[in-house]
Amino acid sequence: VTIVGVIWFGGHQVGDGDVEVGTLVAFMSYLMQILMGIVMASFMTIMIPRAAVCAERISEVLATAPAIVSAPGAVTAFPVPGRVEMRDVTFVYEGADARVLAEVSFTVVPGSTTAIVGSTASGKSTVVRLLARLLEASSGQVLVGGVDVREADPEALWAQLGLVPQQPFLFAGTVASNLRLGREEATDDELWKALEVAQAKDFVSAMDGGLEATIAQGGTNVSGGQRQRLAIARALVRRPSILIFDDSFSALDVSTDARLREAMGPATAGITKIVVAQRVSTITGADQILVLDDGHLVGSGTHESLLATCPVYREIVTSQLGAKATA
Repeated sequence: VTIVGVIWFGGHQVGDGDVEVGTLVAFMSYLMQILMGIVMASFMTIMIPRAAVCAERISEVLATAPAIVSAPGAVTAFPVPGRVEMRDVTFVYEGADARVLAEVSFTVVPGSTTAIVGSTASGKSTVVRLLARLLEASSGQVLVGGVDVREADPEALWAQLGLVPQQPFLFAGTVASNLRLGREEATDDELWKALEVAQAKDFVSAMDGGLEATIAQGGTNVSGGQRQRLAIARALVRRPSILIFDDSFSALDVSTDARLREAMGPATAGITKIVVAQRVSTITGADQILVLDDGHLVGSGTHESLLATCPVYREIVTSQLGAKATA
């Protein structure tokens, strides 16, 4: 509107010979600079309050002290690699009334396979987070490798574990760079071997570049099942003493799941495996099955023994595999 007004009135003055064309053009240039300054000043009055609020929130995050820290003289050596134990562990979220876990006790022998099953919100994933010390037990003891996790150095503890979460995350880069997050010095042959065990070799070979194929942030350029298999391969590359799968096979079809479990047996010999699963067919061959119900450990044993002694497990099996599976 300002420019139109200047041209309107200035045009008449140029026509009357009172103002030269160059003067009118110069006046318009100066006016544009003034208007841009006003626009920027208006923009800043909007952005400065927003920036102040953002800076305050960032400062709060940076000033937050970690809830889980390394204790003085933290243990870095684990005398019994692969052994996992919970002793009367109870966990309650801060501010909550109900207990997520109530006096849960179990032992996982090194090199064995232990499965954890239960209904939704029974506490399965909480057990996994307690083992990795992503959460602190309200009472009781959590031992990994024969050491109480509260006495262990967090970095040393995490070096013992290979965790595949329920919703795996891939980072921007390549297939190889994501797999080598497990172990930086891993060779290409080791990466391909892990991909083969995780049933990911075929689709990675078909990708443009193979191991050097591009992975978008969060793995958005691959499917959910492919993302899970790459996360499993990443954990296998790490070669930890304990592998934890937090419902990591849910996005796989039954045939792929079966092939993966068959290939994983020889590839993970000697490694302790803890599998949180929804599908009973995934864990029937486990050395030990733990049944959780509303935060309580209501059953422990093999598939056959639990069918005979644990009503909760029998109900889960019946709902998934039918009445014939419990006969």
